[in-house]
Amino acid sequence: MNTLAVLPMNSARLIYHFVSDVFPIVKQELSKWHRMAADLPDARLSLQATESIRSKAFHCHGGSIYALYPGVNMAETIQFIVAYQTMSDYLDNLVDSLEVQDELAFSQLHLAMQEALNPEVIPSDYYLYYPYREDGGYLERLVITCQNSVRQLPSYKLVQEEAVKLAKLYSYLQTFKHLAVEVRESKMLNWINLNLTDYPGITPWEFAAATGSTLGVFCLYALAFNPQLTTQQGREIRQAYFPWICGLHILLDYFIDLREDQETNQLNFVAYYEDMSMIREHMHLFLENSLMRAEQLAHPKFHRAVVQGLLAMYLSDAKSMDTDIRSVTKQLLGDSGLGVKILYWVCCRLRKRKAL
Repeated sequence: MNTLAVLPMNSARLIYHFVSDVFPIVKQELSKWHRMAADLPDARLSLQATESIRSKAFHCHGGSIYALYPGVNMAETIQFIVAYQTMSDYLDNLVDSLEVQDELAFSQLHLAMQEALNPEVIPSDYYLYYPYREDGGYLERLVITCQNSVRQLPSYKLVQEEAVKLAKLYSYLQTFKHLAVEVRESKMLNWINLNLTDYPGITPWEFAAATGSTLGVFCLYALAFNPQLTTQQGREIRQAYFPWICGLHILLDYFIDLREDQETNQLNFVAYYEDMSMIREHMHLFLENSLMRAEQLAHPKFHRAVVQGLLAMYLSDAKSMDTDIRSVTKQLLGDSGLGVKILYWVCCRLRKRKAL
């Protein structure tokens, strides 16, 4: 069994194995899906499928950090993460790039995200309300790959409910945020306000940001390799990741895209903060809570490395030094300790080599 179960593991060693052991397998998996995407019967769907892989491969690379979670099967974990994230990125392109703004169509498409985590269901007709549908079985194959993967996990039944809960939140976000500009905000707020009472201390747009991350699903998948897992452990992971670690993930993503999204009139949750001071304050809130929650989980060094890695990965992007946000970037790096600074240096070197 291809596992990595050496404990404890520090951040630098984790990143070394991440690049040397995980990245090549991710590349192989992405190449497989890219070949299938290139052969989709409908040229429009084929373009969106191949472009989603070409432009968003870093999502699969980043998510595959969970292939190094102690005790997992590395190859199987990468296969699941790449399939699930490739599906997510493909659907994101479908609801964002083909001039379709149909809530029912978007909701039906995103059933795939939920059914991929339920090995007992037969895949639905995901394109039922979408104007293009001839994908040669591509989306269904992604779903079935994920279903087959979770079916093999010894403790998946103990985390399935939590994983599907996160997938449903993600699906609602993707359905509402891609609607017409004049209705999307009100639709999102109506949905958010139904859920926000369970998450005091965060804003509606921070809740929305947290729903946009797939990291919680990936962590629950990795957790389910443990045959001695308890339901409580699964719940603790979900509570640590949502809203805190997932929220930090997507807020960082929106943070570095702030100027670009404002110029292109794209929805950006960080833009809802009043000023840079509030951005800095709330980013620190999510960082501090993420690290605090990480320390309370099994294998805290792994989860801490994930949090530090998120900060290093996003802030090493050249966009983080845009004039408007540079001061916040420097403060976040300056206040985050030696571990983040080392990972930041590593990520900068990887970007120069175009390995990240």
